[in-house]
Parts: sequence; C-alpha cells; structure tokens
Amino acid sequence: MPAEGDPVNWILLRGLTREKGHWGDFRERLAEAFPQQRFHVIDLPGTGEYFREVSPSTIADIRQKVQACAAPIAGPVGLLGLSMGGMVALDWAQAEPERVARLVLINTSTGFSPPWQRMRPAALGKALGVMVRRTPAVRERGILALTSNRPVTPEVKENWLAIQQRRPVTFRNAVAQLRAAASYRPSSAAPAARALLLASAGDRIVHWHCSRILARRWQWPLAVHPDAGHDLVLDDPQWVVSRLEAFAFGNQAPAPDVSVP
Repeated sequence: MPAEGDPVNWILLRGLTREKGHWGDFRERLAEAFPQQRFHVIDLPGTGEYFREVSPSTIADIRQKVQACAAPIAGPVGLLGLSMGGMVALDWAQAEPERVARLVLINTSTGFSPPWQRMRPAALGKALGVMVRRTPAVRERGILALTSNRPVTPEVKENWLAIQQRRPVTFRNAVAQLRAAASYRPSSAAPAARALLLASAGDRIVHWHCSRILARRWQWPLAVHPDAGHDLVLDDPQWVVSRLEAFAFGNQAPAPDVSVP
C-alpha cells in the first residue's frame, strides 16, 4: 500500500447509464487540487466508448470488464465510484485487495440495505419513466431533474444531450445495468483498502442511510452533504474535493459529518 502523500493512480467510475463525459470538469478539478496524483476515467460496458457492447447484468461481470480495461494502469490504484460505479469499485476492492489501495464511494448502495432505501419508491417510477422515453432530450432532462438538486446550466444540459446523441445507451443495456445494481450484495469481509464514504442528505434516489450502514458495518468514515442531490459531483464538486484533501492526501481521514437529519 502507498504511504500517505505518495502518488496514486486514481480510477473514476460513473453510475447507471452514465459515462466519462458526465464527469464534466471534475477530473480537471482533481488534477488541479492534487497535482502529484494521476486520474483516469474508465467507462462501464455499454456506455461511453463501449456503448456498442452489451452490458453484463451482474456487478461482478461488469467489474471484470473494467479490470481488463484498467490493466495498463500501474498499481496500486485508488477507486472513486459514484452510485453504481461505487458498487463496481467496492466489488473490485474485495476481489483484488493487493491492487486497490484506496476507495471512495459516493452515494452508493448495497444489498446490506433494504430495497426501499437503495431505490426510493418515488424515484423508481420516475426512473423507469425516463428510461422508456424515446427522445434523448426528454430522457436527459428527466435524468438531470432526478439526480441534481441545483440549477443546471444550459452548457451542462447541452453537453449531456450531445453525449447521449454521440454514444447512446440502449434500453437493453440500461435494463441490464439496473438489474446488476439491484442484485448487488458484497461479501461480508471489509476490503483491505482505506475507504471513505460520501453521501447526500438530499439524494432523492438513494437514501444516505445506505452509506451509513456501510460506515457502521466496517467502521469507515462518512461525510454527508446537507442538501446536494444524487449526482454530488455535479451539485457540489468543491465539497467533494475538500473531503478528499483530508482523506487521500493528508494525515487523517475526515471526521464523519453528524449534522444530518
């Protein structure tokens, strides 16, 4: 495992039907804040540069494909996963402990939590409604309305629509990813990686208690944003960066944020 402050190759993993383009300028923010580190983005199968591939319907199979794509990246590595990307990152950390040194999970969930917390009932119908929309513009507007709690700039809206037009995620792949996420349950043993959990109290898709369950189970630090939505890196990227400063490159992990509902 790397010592504190040593350079680490970080791999960023996005969530359900999302790809590297949806990180926006977050990777550049990380590179500016942590110039000694290296940040890589890898798409899940069925999205981004792999949008023509058929997505597996289990997190383990998705993880294996991501591992293969990451083979040229020198280890040990850090994994930062958002939502379903966090499930892939957690599965990877458990499957390959000698390679994964650090782990940041953002608004993710596992089979340790009840289904109604993993996908809030009110969000389920909206998510399914968005998935069946035939018009990309309508789908992307629906996704932004569901995942973000902040005003979204016209540039972000245009960029997300352009991503979907260039590299569309098929309905088949969206369903496969949804099945994978819904069925995911990690093994009981905590990963060897040093880990941090970040969650949003304002998340209208995944209840932040899903992160709290992992924090209590494995004694991991948890920081909770008071009002951001599910897409925390879109709503408040600087808050995420500030938490990473203490966790990944300082001497101490951040204390859990207890000022939550």
